[in-house]
Amino acid sequence: MRFNFYEILGSPQPFDAQRNYVTSPWFSSTMLAVIRGTIAFYTLFVLLFILIWEAVIEDDADTYFSYFTELTYIGICSYYWASFTQTFVYARRLRHSPHRNPEYPLQRWPRILQLLHVMLGTTIVSFPILVTIVFWGLLASSTVFATKFSGTFTLPEKPTLNDEFSSEAWSNLSIHALNTVWSLFEMIGTNSPPPRWAMLPFMIFILGLYLGLAYVTYATQHFYPYAFLNPAKEHSLLAGYIVGIAIAGCVVFSLAKTIMWARTKLVANKKGVDMAGTTDETKASMESGWEQKV
Repeated sequence: MRFNFYEILGSPQPFDAQRNYVTSPWFSSTMLAVIRGTIAFYTLFVLLFILIWEAVIEDDADTYFSYFTELTYIGICSYYWASFTQTFVYARRLRHSPHRNPEYPLQRWPRILQLLHVMLGTTIVSFPILVTIVFWGLLASSTVFATKFSGTFTLPEKPTLNDEFSSEAWSNLSIHALNTVWSLFEMIGTNSPPPRWAMLPFMIFILGLYLGLAYVTYATQHFYPYAFLNPAKEHSLLAGYIVGIAIAGCVVFSLAKTIMWARTKLVANKKGVDMAGTTDETKASMESGWEQKV
């Protein structure tokens, strides 16, 4: 049996013959394009707002790309822009040719780009949930809902609920809570196939690369993006944190794979029930209708 790197990682040829990356079991492709486009716009707005504020108001934009949270959110934004573009083109072609299943651009692109799309999709169903767990489990404090963007705003001694739910609350909820929502939508709301187990070592490798980036940041900018990475402070606990996060990454990857596998089984069973007891001609007609729906 010939070893095929691409197929093992989930990028066979022909690529995505079932159009899973541009369809949904619950929405039409047009609606899926709208949802993905909305998420793409929102995530881009969040990233630009925080970056511009830190650059103009706080003069601290140099640290922006040192945080795994921001890098992960950039990945979410990139994936949703890419998937929106592919889904939009597919939906438009399907609308003009409803009786056939048209191709979308990625299917004709070089194979390495197809694989990179699959890998990017794997990161956005894994890393955002890991970010949420680490932030709310290790990093969050009573200041989470205080205002970070405080150029002209100061909390009173006894802040009201409206004061506390400030721009800091919005930014934290966007990048530490809604990130998981965007991840779950890709798992449950689309037909994207579950990631292959062969992708797991690459996810751990990426976490390792970030660990190296964190220490490069300290060497060049003299701060640790996350305090628990400071060996002078954590001592022997540092290894525990690193191993623990790696294990959590494996667990989250497995959970994402399980959720997506369960969704594919549910959808397959639903199609089986919808088509039970029909003639071959009717089944063919229903399958054509299903393709138009998704």
